[in-house]
Amino acid sequence: MLELLYFFIAILVVLLVYAGISAYRLKKIVTNLTQEQFIEGYRKAQLIDVREPKEFDGGHILGARNIPSSQFRQRYKEIRPDKPVYLYDQSGARSSRSAMFLKKKGYTQLFQLQGGFKAWTGKVKSK
Repeated sequence: MLELLYFFIAILVVLLVYAGISAYRLKKIVTNLTQEQFIEGYRKAQLIDVREPKEFDGGHILGARNIPSSQFRQRYKEIRPDKPVYLYDQSGARSSRSAMFLKKKGYTQLFQLQGGFKAWTGKVKSK
């Protein structure tokens, strides 16, 4: 019984270490911006909404292009690597994965909206 407890504790430690390393790597790849910081820079950058089309059509940040995370591997070349890339999704998970993918492809100026679209209180466009 004690061995089983040690086993679960070891698994938990490994998972926590992995989560910490992942968070550290992500922090080096993408810069999280508050809404105010995001607003300051997104007009001079490429604003990419990585949510699915139905979510995008329901409301998106004015000026955003929709490149859904499900199509990202096929469509990432639509994003210029020489200009800043501002990413967002509903809460931050998909935009983080998209940023990690872009970093592997050589993109260096990657930013994401802290809290995602659900935290956005700025201008919104709906279809």
